[in-house]
Amino acid sequence: MRGTDETSGSRFSYVDLEERVPARQPLRKLRQVVNDVLARLDTDFEALYTDFGALRFRRNA
Repeated sequence: MRGTDETSGSRFSYVDLEERVPARQPLRKLRQVVNDVLARLDTDFEALYTDFGALRFRRNA
């Protein structure tokens, strides 16, 4: 799903995920790398969507 990176931990848990994952956990760095890559690809993804949000599929001729 595209959109903002909103946490929903407070809806399903009494402890926020940011508090559960140690600050030096390697997955935190991976998350940042993935977020940076996806941000750079945003314009490419945007080209795949119509004005109302459905994916456009191109037929190969």
